[in-house]
Amino acid sequence: INGVKIVPVLTKGETGFHLPSRVEIEKKISKKTKAILICNPSNPTGTVYTKDEMEMLVSISVENNLFLISDEVYREFVYDGKKYFSILEFMKKYPDKMILLDSLSKRYSLCGARLGMIVSLNRDLTDGVLRMAQGRLSSGFVDQAMAEKLTEVKDSYFASVHKEYQTRRDVLYKGLKSIKGVYLEKPEGAFYTIVKLPVKDSEDFCQWLLTDFRYKNETVMVAPAAGFYGTKGRGKDEVRIAYVLNINDLKKAIEILRRALVEYNG
Repeated sequence: INGVKIVPVLTKGETGFHLPSRVEIEKKISKKTKAILICNPSNPTGTVYTKDEMEMLVSISVENNLFLISDEVYREFVYDGKKYFSILEFMKKYPDKMILLDSLSKRYSLCGARLGMIVSLNRDLTDGVLRMAQGRLSSGFVDQAMAEKLTEVKDSYFASVHKEYQTRRDVLYKGLKSIKGVYLEKPEGAFYTIVKLPVKDSEDFCQWLLTDFRYKNETVMVAPAAGFYGTKGRGKDEVRIAYVLNINDLKKAIEILRRALVEYNG
């Protein structure tokens, strides 16, 4: 878009898709590099970056005069009491380079609502964003009215949603770990995970699930992981799973996947 080139930094499932060393990240920086972009907690991996990782990214950004753009739309979804470190904690110290992206769509399950925000203390940046936003007029009236009412939602709502998603995460993780040949690390946040399957080509497998396989007249849909990588050839035997179903349906989906893998490899 607009001539921007995305340069990927490879992370691996064996380490829970946590960041590589500072040296490996800095190898990717050139004179043309303008920003570092992260998603924390991560879609599609479910990774929550540690304090050390965030401090490393901030340090790299400052030393190389780069923007650090942090997409934090899943920040309420962090599990097992894990501490979440937002870019907001560094914004006052480095006001010109820290940018936070947020949205109402995830915390309220409103993925169709086009309501997002940019948080920055860089006046030139926010002025530019405002000019662009004015050119696009505004979000829909219904969306804006809905957003105003959502500010009245009680904290108990978030607590119940968080508890539900952590339970779904636990059910999914336990179920998938019990399937022979399946590998995944326990997701730390958001409501996604990358799963390694005992198949050669996950895209072929995903298509087969939809076109050729049924168990009790039902199947499951998962996303081939290769499309989430910026590094060609990665994710060939992986899928992304979103644990957005209720508990009973999630258990049923795991059993369908188990039987599908047996038949596919049989």
